[in-house]
Amino acid sequence: MKAGVVHARNDIRYEDIKKPEIEPGKVIVKVKYTGICGSDVPRVNGDACHYYPNVLGHEFSGVVDEVGEGVTTLKKGDRVAGVPLVPCMKCADCQKGNYSLCKHYSFIGSREFGSFAEYVQVPEKNAVKFADEVSFEQGALFEPATVALHGLRRVDYKGGKTVAILGGGTIGMMTAQWAKIFGAKSVTVFDIVDERLELAKRLGADYGVNSGTADFMDQVNEITGGRGFDYVYETAGNTITMKMAFKLAANKAGVCFIGTPTKELSFTVDEWEAINRKEFILTGSWMSYSAPFPGDEWDLTAHYFSTGELKYDDSFIFKKMPLSQIADAFEMFKTPGLVKGKILIDSEK
Repeated sequence: MKAGVVHARNDIRYEDIKKPEIEPGKVIVKVKYTGICGSDVPRVNGDACHYYPNVLGHEFSGVVDEVGEGVTTLKKGDRVAGVPLVPCMKCADCQKGNYSLCKHYSFIGSREFGSFAEYVQVPEKNAVKFADEVSFEQGALFEPATVALHGLRRVDYKGGKTVAILGGGTIGMMTAQWAKIFGAKSVTVFDIVDERLELAKRLGADYGVNSGTADFMDQVNEITGGRGFDYVYETAGNTITMKMAFKLAANKAGVCFIGTPTKELSFTVDEWEAINRKEFILTGSWMSYSAPFPGDEWDLTAHYFSTGELKYDDSFIFKKMPLSQIADAFEMFKTPGLVKGKILIDSEK
């Protein structure tokens, strides 16, 4: 079969590798689309790859092609989204259902071969069925959608309150939608690109605020009556927005950092003192799993995509590129600001 194989830094090749042979308890998926995740970029364009040669790709959709012995919940032809985490199921964290915190996990598309290929083999529980009404493009967005939902619930989220989303990327847009689905009084998305704010409102956000403008805090005070937001979700992993979260939080707010930072971060005394003075709760979020594995984050994503309440917009996708051009896709990330949205790799082309 064909695959995009990473051989070294800046060296990903479209080439032939052996197709996986079916194993008990597993299924082989004929891959349709795989999204390039931000975590994939340093594994190709940097030194973050675990080993060479490697096949990356973990945000994927496709069709079950072969079913291993003992598999009962899937059959050939099922439309599925990939669940990349493979927890050990034995450690103390796994036994408590905290699979994201497993210290002995494997991960499809980084620690074992992933979906930048025509076929990928995964354990039975690592393929989530979705309805015919759900497109393969949506299927490739299950993983970021579940990350957003897991983050939403890392604080004691309740409907009827004000929500701020910092960052208008894919996970930010998904977090905003989940907040509305579960009853937010209002959702405000912050970004510095007006097109992203317009998209947020098309997807159901009540307000879009350009935080690059001088008067953005005046808009915040008008939206919240000067209180700040009851819930603040940082999804960009950006130093500026992580600091902004402290400023936007209301008294007794819940604040969650979903985004992954890439630079050192420090807070002034006044910024950090906001935690004391406002008594808000600050937490983080990692991946998207709960018990029973892989968790209702995945079931709810399949359900709400099928009903249309979790909305998909074509502008989520920056470009679709054939697997044969995967090297060109990663080359695009070397130009800052060029890639605006998700690149989907089409394994059937």
